[in-house]
Amino acid sequence: MIIKDEFLGRLRKIFDLNLYEAKVWTALLSRGVSTAGELSNISDVPRSRTYDILESLEKKGFIVMKIGKPIQFVALKPEEVVERVKRNLVVDAQEKSKRLDQLKNDDVLGELGTLFTNGIKFVEPSDLSGSLRGRQNMYNHLDMMLRSAEKNVTIVTTADGLNRKFEALMPAFEKAKKRGVNIRIAAPITEENKKIAKDMSKVATVKDSSGSGLNGRFAIIDSNQLMLMLLDDKTVHPNYDIGVWLSTGFLAESLEQMFDVSWKEFGSISGKK
Repeated sequence: MIIKDEFLGRLRKIFDLNLYEAKVWTALLSRGVSTAGELSNISDVPRSRTYDILESLEKKGFIVMKIGKPIQFVALKPEEVVERVKRNLVVDAQEKSKRLDQLKNDDVLGELGTLFTNGIKFVEPSDLSGSLRGRQNMYNHLDMMLRSAEKNVTIVTTADGLNRKFEALMPAFEKAKKRGVNIRIAAPITEENKKIAKDMSKVATVKDSSGSGLNGRFAIIDSNQLMLMLLDDKTVHPNYDIGVWLSTGFLAESLEQMFDVSWKEFGSISGKK
């Protein structure tokens, strides 16, 4: 049985399978019912590994073991596999989330916190920096920065970026506002994001940067922490987006001062300055 590597790669990514699992599964799909020995021959997977692979696929809900001698395995409809995988992912995520919630009151977290606190004492503030790859990682880090904000937050983003931040960061914005944090957001306001801008104005001062010439993506927290997005979100895939996080009061304050000049000239979301 010849299955293109590209197709196997897609299956591995979509269903979170290793190469042997993808090969054995597609081999069984091509037969409907088969034994481990037959599947080993068809898929070119070593026989010593085939039983382990089949057991793994059974646990994940891809196949069913047929009772009898010799032991055979039955393929399930791909549509049924998708539903089973979805259900398993939800259950697994709930269990992991529950364990992480329980960790809040566990000694392990306290010990980890002590390690971090002791280690951070020897780090210069200017050394607290790093690169962030992938938009989800960037938003996770920005969420952390927002949760630590005490005084002010300044965000410059794109029209699409405003929509994304509403979806991903609104709870963090709401909590920051309740703490008394002053939040300013500048973005081009369009017909597509006008409603989002008005909704966000409940927790932040939102202004229209259209026509200002300001075409950046960055966030400043408490005039000390800075996140710079390096690429144009219109041309880069979310998985390849890149950001830089810096803990530098000097650069953050300088950028904020330049932003303050433009902020006065930005239009309100109602169209007035």
